Amino acid sequence: MPGSTLVEDLELILEDISGGGGRKNPPPDRDGGDDGNERRRRPNPQASPARRYATAIVLAMISIVMFFMGMVAAFIFLRATNHNWVALRIPGIVWFNTAVLIGSSATIELARKRLGAGGLEPFRKLWMAATALGLLFLAGQLVAWHELLVEGLHVWTTQAASFFYIFTALHGVHLTGGICALLYVGFRKFEFARVSRAAAAEVASYYWHFMDGLWVFLLLLLYLGK
Repeated sequence: MPGSTLVEDLELILEDISGGGGRKNPPPDRDGGDDGNERRRRPNPQASPARRYATAIVLAMISIVMFFMGMVAAFIFLRATNHNWVALRIPGIVWFNTAVLIGSSATIELARKRLGAGGLEPFRKLWMAATALGLLFLAGQLVAWHELLVEGLHVWTTQAASFFYIFTALHGVHLTGGICALLYVGFRKFEFARVSRAAAAEVASYYWHFMDGLWVFLLLLLYLGK
């Protein structure tokens, strides 16, 4: 099945990223019998939970990219063809919100370094600080909405305003999922879990950094296309 092939390829990529790429594959048999290599490349039904979670996150990010790219294409098309396009003033707090979100990504990486050094309590403090910054970002986005509403700019007022509300709302919904993942890693007891805290934190960080980069891209699109 095409879907199975995609999952297999992603699992191999993730295995490569996690350090498996350093192993040398045995040379293929001249007669075409490469059974050992084929066995290595087949997905293991008992694959580690961490790798399965990472695969699920990668698939989720791919689907999110495809979804947003469709909306970005609509934005670019309407911006180019609508000669009565009314520019939108992006609220100043949005830039503060962006700095907060970037700061949360940096804090997550610092937390992971502390965890790698064996400091569980410093990790938890920094991890929860990053989570709080994510919540602060969402609160700041609501303030940006309030500023636009005070100015009389509703979702139906102009096309530019519509895209601002839609982009920020959908990004906020997906970021809320990331906050749930951060809370899970921060409060979960991993002593008897099938996945380690370090692995769960790494997978959660992939998604968080992705949402960070996606927001920066959307903000630049809104700013340059206003």
